[in-house]
Amino acid sequence: MTPAALEFAGVSKPYGGLRPLRIADLRVAANARVALLGFDQPSAEMFVNLATGATLPEAGEVRIFGRATSAIEDSADWLATVDRFGIVGERAVLLEAFTVIQNLAMPFTLELEPPPDTVRVRAEALAREVGLPDVTWTKPVAELDAGGWLRVRFGRAIALDPAILLLEHASAPLRRDEVTTIGAGIRAVAAARAIALVAVTADEAFAKAVAEQVLVLEPATGRLKERRRGWFS
Repeated sequence: MTPAALEFAGVSKPYGGLRPLRIADLRVAANARVALLGFDQPSAEMFVNLATGATLPEAGEVRIFGRATSAIEDSADWLATVDRFGIVGERAVLLEAFTVIQNLAMPFTLELEPPPDTVRVRAEALAREVGLPDVTWTKPVAELDAGGWLRVRFGRAIALDPAILLLEHASAPLRRDEVTTIGAGIRAVAAARAIALVAVTADEAFAKAVAEQVLVLEPATGRLKERRRGWFS
């Protein structure tokens, strides 16, 4: 049987909230798009840290493609593990004074003024893929709206072909009228690239747009209950 991209089994981890973050059972298949509802910002951050092995659970086990994060041996091993993830959220730093293309070139090179032609072509392809109009490409990121910032972060997250995409309250800064469109766009790109996607959010509209399956966390028990599509109508 093919191992899941990401698994949480009996996980508990204190993070400063009223109770520990508990995830009783989560299994995300290698080509699934799943949204997890019921997470505030601190618990979402802890989830991402647990998923990537940056933090180990106090109880239970987290597995990435069948390997427990507790088996990560050293910093080099951890960095290789993290390379399998693309992370979208406000913790991903953008260089505001640099252009869209320069920011999208960063995963490929440190030579940004200007990027080499081969890198620029790759950055432009990313910009098209994530829905950034070409009129924005030469603008400093500081001039973009929240939707533009999210698209740049998304482009950066998929640049090196990750196996798993984690979205950490990604829709929080968006205008309500763009949540569904941007969420659906992210979902389409992840599906086309066959990337597993886990969106940790408190935004129901975004959850519906970005994922095929929506699970709601019961904080006291850690159980994740599926919400059917009709629940949103």
